Amino acid sequence: MSGVSLHTAASAGGPPAAPVEVLTRRQKAAVIVRLLLSQGEQIPLSALSEAHQAELTEAMARMRAVSRATLRAVVEEFLAELESVGLSFPGGIDAALEALDGHLSATTVSRLRRKAMSAGAGDPWAQIAGLPPDVLLGALERESIEVGAVMLSKLSVARAAELLGRLPGERARRLAHAIAETGRIGPENVRRIGLALLDSLDAMPERAFDTTPVERVGAILNHSPAATRDEVLEGLEQEDAAFAAEVRKAIFTFADIPARVAPADVPRIAKECDASVFVTALAAALAGEEGPRAAAEFLLGGLSQRMAGQLRDEIADRGAVKAKDGEAAMGQVVAAIRALEGRGELILAAREG
Repeated sequence: MSGVSLHTAASAGGPPAAPVEVLTRRQKAAVIVRLLLSQGEQIPLSALSEAHQAELTEAMARMRAVSRATLRAVVEEFLAELESVGLSFPGGIDAALEALDGHLSATTVSRLRRKAMSAGAGDPWAQIAGLPPDVLLGALERESIEVGAVMLSKLSVARAAELLGRLPGERARRLAHAIAETGRIGPENVRRIGLALLDSLDAMPERAFDTTPVERVGAILNHSPAATRDEVLEGLEQEDAAFAAEVRKAIFTFADIPARVAPADVPRIAKECDASVFVTALAAALAGEEGPRAAAEFLLGGLSQRMAGQLRDEIADRGAVKAKDGEAAMGQVVAAIRALEGRGELILAAREG
């Protein structure tokens, strides 16, 4: 709220021309809100409870005009209360946890959020949306189709599409069809479903790691030199062929780009990458083996002819690239794609097989 607007209102005009009206605190709040809105101020009224929002709206609806003397008296009283405040605290558990971000353990944060939600505060779906994809996928596989449909409806479109693509075809179709029935579910029931889902997830054994072993090994190998990656995978296949196959699915390398990236996403990838790194990666790939070479041509083909022509000229001027520099640049392009995926700005197609 703007102190300037309120002080201006408090000092406006000369001495009171009419007696000051006696208003309730709710009516005084309505006067302050109406004044600030008339000054073009943005007031976060949505942070209030629904009951308080309704009470304020009803109070404004019942009021008509107030005298200048009454307005000045209300503003002066409000400013006096503001100036008497020495320290303010964030309202609600969400604001308190945000203020303490980085100072509490993840376990404590989760427990406090669940405690607040069970008492009727907070949105359980906000916490569910922040869970790792594998946790959400497990819930979709375990829970009923109806609960899964509500869950998909409350997630972002990008996250819901990613999860749906990782489910077996028959279950994915049933979930997609069940979403059509979610329009009949009331807000309170949706909230209860979210609370029940959080309870079921909370009852699962706590994991020491946020990701699965397959994801951890895949992430490590993604950032390893190609020779190291191939050697490790060969060793894994000898020790545990099934685990090695899952790791191969989790790995995303420069050569995988044509099979897993949509052509429409290429301009976004080029923008995400440092220009010199992008040119170095393309130059190294075009001079390399078939897989990286095809990926470079795919990236160039996804750009406008003018931009692709400029890049080809820069690649020609760049000349030969050292293998180490080229591999590092291709790794940075892959990291940029992963960053876009993590922000939900693109979706990688599932690896075939």
